[in-house]
Amino acid sequence: MGKPCITGCSAIEIDYEKRIFKVNGKIVKEGDIITIDGTTGYVYLGEVPTIEPELSGELYELLTWADELKRLGVRANADTPEAAEFARKMGAQGIGLCRTERMFNEPDRLPIVVKMILADNERERREALEKLLPLQKKDFMAILKAMEGYPVTIRLLDPPLHEFLPRYEDLLNEVIELEISGNTKELEEKKKILNRVKVLSEVNPMLGHRGVRVGISYPEIYEMQIRAICEATAELLKQGVKVKPQIMVPQVGIANELKKVREIFERVKREVEESYNINLPIKYGTMIEVVRACLTAKEIAKFVDFFSFGTNDLTQATFSFSREDAENKFLPLYLNIGILKSNPFSTLDTEGVGRLMEMAVKEGREANKDLEIGICGEHGGDPLSIEFCDKIGLDYVSASPYRIPIARLAAAQSIIKKKKIKLTGF
Repeated sequence: MGKPCITGCSAIEIDYEKRIFKVNGKIVKEGDIITIDGTTGYVYLGEVPTIEPELSGELYELLTWADELKRLGVRANADTPEAAEFARKMGAQGIGLCRTERMFNEPDRLPIVVKMILADNERERREALEKLLPLQKKDFMAILKAMEGYPVTIRLLDPPLHEFLPRYEDLLNEVIELEISGNTKELEEKKKILNRVKVLSEVNPMLGHRGVRVGISYPEIYEMQIRAICEATAELLKQGVKVKPQIMVPQVGIANELKKVREIFERVKREVEESYNINLPIKYGTMIEVVRACLTAKEIAKFVDFFSFGTNDLTQATFSFSREDAENKFLPLYLNIGILKSNPFSTLDTEGVGRLMEMAVKEGREANKDLEIGICGEHGGDPLSIEFCDKIGLDYVSASPYRIPIARLAAAQSIIKKKKIKLTGF
């Protein structure tokens, strides 16, 4: 994550009720700025000037050697141009996962997203989406330009729509307060949002109305995002910028889901190509994060140019574990008493999740010999998981920008181990 952390600070006294902490007589309140040095363990009161970490000369040379040996490509999970530029400095060869929902949460567009969700019909939704289109297009142009010459995999909207709305309990309290105060105008608006949140709420959101299911229920949402990607690509190509966008559909478990979204993709792509008088080199693919997608990879591969394993969700689905519940409740015990050898959310479970991946790789390539396959879950930065990905024939791994150097080294180590290379020439 690139976030410093200091543990074992016994001198600190935290008062959760007053939302303050004390250290050596100094009181720090919620909202006060502190600066953390994760290397020395020092904490400074106030804001201290910082610099971005860079690769040292020795490390740069070591990673250059690693790049000469490794087979796997190494990409980054990045959602902003700044993150993409930093990943490129770390040696990333593209973006393996760009999450579009992060862009929806920006302050200038969240109200538009809320308006779209609250719309009573398709016409109203499209009106809101028309306002989002230029904003998404601007986002995509910036991130594609930052990664010029390398592939950028953009995932279409994944989370359920209710995640963009306030919590039901918070809204209910606001409605009660407004009823008491008699503010009728604001009350009606809050009641409308409350009712929509109630309609959209789900018993199990992780397995509910999200990803491609939202895209098929409300095709105008995916249509807007696809158009924004196509127009961003067209404009950059006209400027002479070499871009390689890839559109990725999340949560697919049925080949016909991909077929349906592909129809939208092909139509919009054709319209933009005619409008700009240019051919768009955009690849179309899917995340493989649903167990059924692994089992039916042969059918799914017929509709796509690439697979990208979303191993965070695939691990949850395979184990029937909720990651948050597992890690906060029983997973530490399982590791402590030896039921599990490692945390499956950190290091790939090769016996379960790994077998599903092997099956999907084999059957996917039988149906589509040109199929590109990667991984974009958290495991993409774990050395043991990278070794397994190399073994089963993936084309690339994708990790957070700060884990790119580790991934490059691990990819080289996998080759050294497999071919028993002696490094006497370095």
